[in-house]
Amino acid sequence: MTGAGADERFMAAAIRLSRNHLGLTSTNPSVACLIVKDGVVIGSAVTARGGRPHAETQALAEAGPAARGATAYVTLEPCSHHGKTPPCADALIAAGITRVVVSVPDPDERVAGRGFAMLREAGIAVETGVLEAEGRRTLAGYLMRQTKKRPHVTLKLAVSADGMIGRLGAGQIAISGPVSRGQVQVLRAESDAILVGIGTAVADDPELTVRLPGLEERSPVRIVLDALLELPPEGKLVKSAGSVPVIVAADTPPGFDNSTDPAFQVRREALIQAGVETLLCNPRDLCELLEALASRNISTLLVEGGARTAQRFLDSGLVDRIILFGAPGTIGLGGIASPCVPGRAPAGFSLRRTMQFGPDLCEEYERDN
Repeated sequence: MTGAGADERFMAAAIRLSRNHLGLTSTNPSVACLIVKDGVVIGSAVTARGGRPHAETQALAEAGPAARGATAYVTLEPCSHHGKTPPCADALIAAGITRVVVSVPDPDERVAGRGFAMLREAGIAVETGVLEAEGRRTLAGYLMRQTKKRPHVTLKLAVSADGMIGRLGAGQIAISGPVSRGQVQVLRAESDAILVGIGTAVADDPELTVRLPGLEERSPVRIVLDALLELPPEGKLVKSAGSVPVIVAADTPPGFDNSTDPAFQVRREALIQAGVETLLCNPRDLCELLEALASRNISTLLVEGGARTAQRFLDSGLVDRIILFGAPGTIGLGGIASPCVPGRAPAGFSLRRTMQFGPDLCEEYERDN
């Protein structure tokens, strides 16, 4: 296979590889690079954990001298600026690469087409936009943080056949099946942070970590929207804050002056002593919270509940993707209604794909714009 078909095949492989380090590369995106010569992959790499080294330099090192005359497939435009490491565009030029195929241009103002220009000025053929839609989905967190200064937000809900996400006073109840719950663990592992409201944190006492064997270390930062800092010190979140970070966003309501409330300050100090970060932000503007999270290198946020928190993000227009796990069982009396139900696209969203996980139907929606 040659030409456009080969380009798409190798780029698809690069995009799959880039997913390996989602949620692990800090301020840098998880980028993948394949070095291909005569139809054979001679070097491959993904951005290292923590963000360095970059994918291109690792893949070139694996290919060695054979990289001369080869094609590089990169999921994001190679960087052109000197930061903590030299530009990847320079590394590709020095290695003798003759063609570079890229999925997504980099909106970082330090790059923004300069990487392409450097390569072309060196006589390297550059092809752009190969599987760009797929590349953008994988790089969604990085692109959102670069362009809108906030994380990319995914809302996840497990919904019963009668449109409920739980039952009042019942704590955690299993709605979806084990295969779906395993998929949720993968979602967590690929996210920088996971968020719930204080109601869910108190009623369910969740740990919000990744429980798949071998992926435990990929547990995301846990965030709780907690207006009055009511998160129980004896709960699982606080007790595990020393091993997996917890941020409590105290979005205090209008008219409440937490700076002069002794009880509030006592609760805040107790959380801080337990290793919990407390973040004070404007309750009427979730954008302020998301900007604060982006400043903490959080590019992807998974919102897991409950119903009020989900509705609040939807009403604020801050949800970019919705994943609904529709289960065949019912909740009945006392059920908590879901703000979204399977089979009905929320306003402003379009269905992108459906998947079957055991008896559960999973629907993935994306924001239209």
